[in-house]
Amino acid sequence: MSKSLYRPETTILLKLLKEYRTEAGLTQADFAKALDRPQSFVSDIERGSRRLDLVQLRDICEVLGLSLIDFVTRYEQLVAESRQQ
Repeated sequence: MSKSLYRPETTILLKLLKEYRTEAGLTQADFAKALDRPQSFVSDIERGSRRLDLVQLRDICEVLGLSLIDFVTRYEQLVAESRQQ
């Protein structure tokens, strides 16, 4: 398997995170403040230069007002769709 950073699934994850953030009406700065992190943390995540662990992803989902299960379900749907193309 190739490194996860360079896999299409990573691109899907990053786009989905940014999509949910913008749909929530949050700037990177607002989002970072809600996470009690610097704005660069959010920027690094969205650019793919910072990886997330499960606990961080759960915190992100909480700030965005969705469950981790809903996030992962949507992610898996998008991955499946991308493989059908």
